[in-house]
Amino acid sequence: MTGVESPAYVPGHGLLKGRTAVVTAAAGAGIGGATARRFLEEGARVLISDTHARRLKEYEAELAGEFEGVSALACDVTDEAQVQALFDAAVRQHGRLDIVVNNAGLGGTSDLVDMTDEQWSKVLDVTLNGTFRCTRAALRAFREGGHGGGQEGRRGGVIVNNASVVGWRAQAGQAHYAAAKAGVMALTRCAALEAAGFGVRVNAVSPSLAMHPHLVKVTTPELLEELTAREAFGRYAEPWEVANVIVFLASDYSSYMTGEAVSVSSQHA
Repeated sequence: MTGVESPAYVPGHGLLKGRTAVVTAAAGAGIGGATARRFLEEGARVLISDTHARRLKEYEAELAGEFEGVSALACDVTDEAQVQALFDAAVRQHGRLDIVVNNAGLGGTSDLVDMTDEQWSKVLDVTLNGTFRCTRAALRAFREGGHGGGQEGRRGGVIVNNASVVGWRAQAGQAHYAAAKAGVMALTRCAALEAAGFGVRVNAVSPSLAMHPHLVKVTTPELLEELTAREAFGRYAEPWEVANVIVFLASDYSSYMTGEAVSVSSQHA
């Protein structure tokens, strides 16, 4: 199948003007980094975090050279104290918290018959438990008043979780990752019902194949060809294409959406 070329980059339209956002796993070229950039282009103030402190500072400096309102704080989402410190910092720095993007996740490939407890637990702790910890911290901040909505003074807040199409469909060697991402979808739906009472929306994106140059370098041409052949457009998604959907879910354009897992792919089943 011949791949369709990536579309032109879409300029910002001020969709998130005046909002404060936290984005996890945002230290570089992937979906988190692309989301941070897109949010800044849309007028938001953004606190980026990652476990890689050096790369995080480098990306903060890169973004700060182009935008105002960006800051960074290292955070390991498997550590509750660090998670709480991240959300406290967002409210302390900006007086409010409006948007949280839970992008931190960890993959790996291993057939279940050979998978160790450590492999299983590590992927689940970062990908599912980390999303739980950050969602809980965000909901507490929203409920306790360090939040805002699209209109000044309105209660509310938005959480967007990063799930995956493997939360819907089977893939060999991905039992731990698929279980974690299916858990993220279920967590999203339950949190959405609980948070609706105080005006908070919780949704998820479910990408299939989003690549950036660093990932392409460490992926064999054969595997990349096999994966892209499954995609409707015959190509992988650019990280900013997934970030565009996250912008939509974070904005008032999706004001009646909650508890949804939006597939950024044709491979939703």
